[in-house]
Amino acid sequence: MIELKSVFFPLSAGICALAFLYKLRHVRPGRRDPALFALLIALMFKGISFTLSTPVVSAGVDEYLGVPNLGALGIHLSGGVTSSAAFLAALVFWVYPAEQAWPKVRRRITLFGLVAVTMFVLWYAAGTDGQERSPHYLLQNAHRPVVAAYLLLYVTAFAAGMAEIARLGRRYAKAAGRAWLRRGLYTTSVGAAIYIAYCVNRAWAVVAVQAGLDPLQWELVTPMSNGIGILLVATGFTMPSWGPRLSAARMWIANWVAFQRLYPLWNDLYRAVPEIALNPPAPSFVERVRYGDLRFRLYRRVIEIRDGLLAMRPYMGAEPTAAGVRGEPPMSEAERAAVEAARLKKALRAKAGDRPPPAPRGEAAAGGDTVSRIGEDYAGELGWLLLVAKAYARIRRDGADEKEVRDEVPAAG
Repeated sequence: MIELKSVFFPLSAGICALAFLYKLRHVRPGRRDPALFALLIALMFKGISFTLSTPVVSAGVDEYLGVPNLGALGIHLSGGVTSSAAFLAALVFWVYPAEQAWPKVRRRITLFGLVAVTMFVLWYAAGTDGQERSPHYLLQNAHRPVVAAYLLLYVTAFAAGMAEIARLGRRYAKAAGRAWLRRGLYTTSVGAAIYIAYCVNRAWAVVAVQAGLDPLQWELVTPMSNGIGILLVATGFTMPSWGPRLSAARMWIANWVAFQRLYPLWNDLYRAVPEIALNPPAPSFVERVRYGDLRFRLYRRVIEIRDGLLAMRPYMGAEPTAAGVRGEPPMSEAERAAVEAARLKKALRAKAGDRPPPAPRGEAAAGGDTVSRIGEDYAGELGWLLLVAKAYARIRRDGADEKEVRDEVPAAG
């Protein structure tokens, strides 16, 4: 168990340090943000607690200062009392207006302060009975009444703070307007609930020793619940800051993939109908790898592909309906896209074969009406064109005809 703690607790301290440094970047001169200040305090003291919880560190502190079990007191006061109060204060400042939050925070700080003073008194009194250092202070001394009182006060305060965090997190997540704030509150509440398992396990030690059981048998709960709990709590409290950036990165990647998948379809249409391009495109390699203003370029690509498809209609013949052809079962979206791609390939060959030019079709090639129509359902239009582009890429690669492409749709889907 000592070996497991020597791994989990340094990692947990590292999580606190990373979260602390990340949130420290948000500190601005002259800006008063009590929630941020409380969160920084919570992360700092939680990190101190995990550092002291590392067996070699707590043993070194006790030996250096010459006070047995002083490291244990530091762990419980910094990680169980101070950090819990600070995490709770940060959450209160998140979910309540400032005029309501300050009185609530003051009451909680006062209560946790009294708990800390009482714990120190009990620890000091317990130290007069025996001066030997205990590697597992709470578990190895739970049979002593003073230490049992110290333990129960510690876990009660700790569990109460975590229960309040879990309650507030779940309650206000339902009303949170921002998606990442809602996710952060839910994540924080789950992490706080996991911490309660640690508190219950510690309280059980008092009962276990009275029943002649060895509480160390369940000590695996301590590093596991603390490690998972702080990971979720730290993640939840920082999620509203980095979450939107993650969404933006995910959207950029999705746009980039869509842009690349549409390129073969767009390129063949552009070669057939150059007027669809708003600006002359760069060479193909440059056109595919440059990423500046990707969102606008993808939007333009959708418009230009739609304009190209409209311009090619005279070469494409009658369009089959979704109900199928010649009594066949109704076609799915993927099957319709495959048919559209096959018809387009034939139309491009027909146009390249110098058939008579199509009759004028208003503003189809210029884009006039297309922009407003696509703007009404851009996501739907993009999804449809991606299906067409996928089927078209297969036709270009394998030379399949319309029937072969349709037959391949269920297997590929």
